[in-house]
Amino acid sequence: MGKVRIGLVKRTARKLLEMYPDLFTEDFEHNKRVVSELVEVASKKLRNQIAGYVTRLVKLYKRTGRLQALYEMRHAEEIRAELLARAQEQAPEQPEAGPQREEQR
Repeated sequence: MGKVRIGLVKRTARKLLEMYPDLFTEDFEHNKRVVSELVEVASKKLRNQIAGYVTRLVKLYKRTGRLQALYEMRHAEEIRAELLARAQEQAPEQPEAGPQREEQR
């Protein structure tokens, strides 16, 4: 049987890995430092549990190919945000329909 982890550990680890897939590796010590920088954790034990679960997920995701999908998804989000910012900069400001427009008629 496997270890039982509380939902907080699993939820936090999955969310961190989803948000920052490129920061985590298969090395527990590295992941421990990253978790302590990203999340304000109440205790060392909780931080270590989260880092351990992240490490386990990274290994699992690499084996199944899901980690690559997370990288690509994150990259696509960055590109979309960049394109949206460019489009907003280039779009000319259009007057809003309001009392001023009605007076012109």
